[in-house]
Amino acid sequence: MRPARPDQAVTSATFRPAWWLPGPHLQTIWGKKVRRVAFEHDRVEQFRMPDGDCVSVARMGQTQPDVPHLLVLHGLEGSISATYAHGLLGHARKRRWTGDLLLFRTCDGRMNVAPRMYHAGETSDLDAVARQLVKARHGRPIVVVGVSLGGNVLLKWLGELGIEGQSLVQRAVAISVPADLAAGSRQMERGITRLYARHFLATLKPKALAKAEQHPGCLHVPDVLAATTFWEFDEAVTAPLHGFQNAADYYARSSSIAFIERVTVPTLILCARDDPFIPPSTLDQLEATARTAPSINVEITDSGGHVGWVSGSPVTPKYYMEVRATEFLDGGDK
Repeated sequence: MRPARPDQAVTSATFRPAWWLPGPHLQTIWGKKVRRVAFEHDRVEQFRMPDGDCVSVARMGQTQPDVPHLLVLHGLEGSISATYAHGLLGHARKRRWTGDLLLFRTCDGRMNVAPRMYHAGETSDLDAVARQLVKARHGRPIVVVGVSLGGNVLLKWLGELGIEGQSLVQRAVAISVPADLAAGSRQMERGITRLYARHFLATLKPKALAKAEQHPGCLHVPDVLAATTFWEFDEAVTAPLHGFQNAADYYARSSSIAFIERVTVPTLILCARDDPFIPPSTLDQLEATARTAPSINVEITDSGGHVGWVSGSPVTPKYYMEVRATEFLDGGDK
């Protein structure tokens, strides 16, 4: 058993939320529904995957070996218009970095060809894209930010890579990460958070039905139509499409909490205690893991919601997460 690390592995970061966005839900909703941000990408390119399918990558600048390169992974049902992604890329641009936003399969406005989609534990597309980016940089590693579901994908991938991860990634940040997927799924069935689940299912279910039409027999359509929770959706869609026995098997094999101790890349995990998507038990697990994992630092703010962290005034709002993430990636902290 590894010895415990110093308390510095887990910190309570200083963040003062905007007075005009009280509580976790307004913090969570602001970026999605109200915030406006300039798109930072100048083109979208298709990257060929090992299975013959393609993923779309929104690209900012020309990748070059002597300039840091940021890869952003979006959250569940994210898209090319994700404001937090362009916020992160904007901070990267200010530092004269180049950057990309990887759009998971079906999240670029088209239905991918293969009989599969994306999910919280699917790391092969990230691996393929990252290796192509590093190759274009003549072997120099990149920096990566994963947000929400993308944070789980990132941490699981880095854990799978182990020591090899250092040849691909210099530093990483995982934001509002649902590291225990089963606990997160149960959390989304409680109280007002059920409205968030309903919002996501409103786009996930049509995609699943389109995939069932594209590949007849791959899904049992009545089960897809009947799904009203994440657990039911993952039982009806994610598990059968991606080779899991059921939703429980998918959650057990895909939760990044089981992989974090194997991460060797310097990594910051940033969460808020009032995140409506993440139960306290997951935060406790992350803190416990950070105390024994040499490469992991966990920062937990008292407030901020889910991918929120809005401060400042209504006229000039500030976004703590984007500043903190790029600061860490630039080597500002250990």
